[in-house]
Amino acid sequence: MAASLEDSIDRRVHGNWLSWLVSQQTFWVSVAAVVAFVVLTFASDVFATQQNLFNVTRNFAFVAIIAIGMTAVIVTGGIDLSVGAVLVLSGMVVGMTMHTGTSIWVAIPLALGASLLAGAINGFMIAYIGVPPFVVTLGMLSIVRSLAMVLSNNRMVYEFGPDQPKLLALGGGFVSVSLPFVDPIRVPSPVLFLIVLLLIASFLFRWTRWGRHLYAIGGNERAATMTGVPVKLVKVSVYMFCALCAGIAGVLEVGWLGTVTTSLGQGMELSVIAASVIGGTNLAGGIGTAFGAVVGAALIEVIRNSLILLGISTFWQGTFVGGFIIVAVLFDRLRARSANE
Repeated sequence: MAASLEDSIDRRVHGNWLSWLVSQQTFWVSVAAVVAFVVLTFASDVFATQQNLFNVTRNFAFVAIIAIGMTAVIVTGGIDLSVGAVLVLSGMVVGMTMHTGTSIWVAIPLALGASLLAGAINGFMIAYIGVPPFVVTLGMLSIVRSLAMVLSNNRMVYEFGPDQPKLLALGGGFVSVSLPFVDPIRVPSPVLFLIVLLLIASFLFRWTRWGRHLYAIGGNERAATMTGVPVKLVKVSVYMFCALCAGIAGVLEVGWLGTVTTSLGQGMELSVIAASVIGGTNLAGGIGTAFGAVVGAALIEVIRNSLILLGISTFWQGTFVGGFIIVAVLFDRLRARSANE
């Protein structure tokens, strides 16, 4: 009997890896992205060109970087609507300080410090004061964007002092990767930052106590508190992590554009949340991965790019993205229902 029980458990744990994989939303989103890539390669002569793929990977990297931070927030059962505003604040701080002749090595820490401060205020208000995340981050969205306007006097900044070439190379540069049988592939600098952040975040989510606490809080906050999880501190840290991701994206995007205006990042929070949800993050908390957020961001950018290449009005982009969000939520509901049966 004991042997039969062990065999049964072994088959349950190890024998159903394929069914487990198929049940994962991230898997199906990855399949959808691959299918879209293949279809567009045959449907358009431009899509699979190196220049277009360079643009696609660079553009999606900004959303994906912030989506990793947003995933951490949503896993705990929260939400952050201020990421687009934090992005522009970070970009404006680095732009304005470099405009005065300050070194890039001083300007970037100042920009990231401003982002962390905004995240710390969000986390403190939510964790210690008890204000709902939606209210706090919506208010922070308005406050931070207003501060960016005050800082720049609502004007465009495009002169970044003696270290301007370094900033432009940081966000707009690339690394050539040589592969056999094909021309060297250009990998945009933001993608390199995304890869590093993805590896770090995946490790933190999966193998650290902090990561386990995120899922515990999202799964059952009261139970997490009773088992000794420092819920308030973790919540503050997670909003700071999300703001840091937005700050990094802000610095990189200014380096890519070569200019910064107060309209930068406007409405970006919707794309970031969509990328996280499409990638398998549950808005109720407790479920989500960094890789899923990156895949979700990639699918959104492929959709956006395909609309342009196929001559379809970009006004349809919201319809497609919204449809994917609804399908993703329905998939999660059906999966949860089947698991309970």
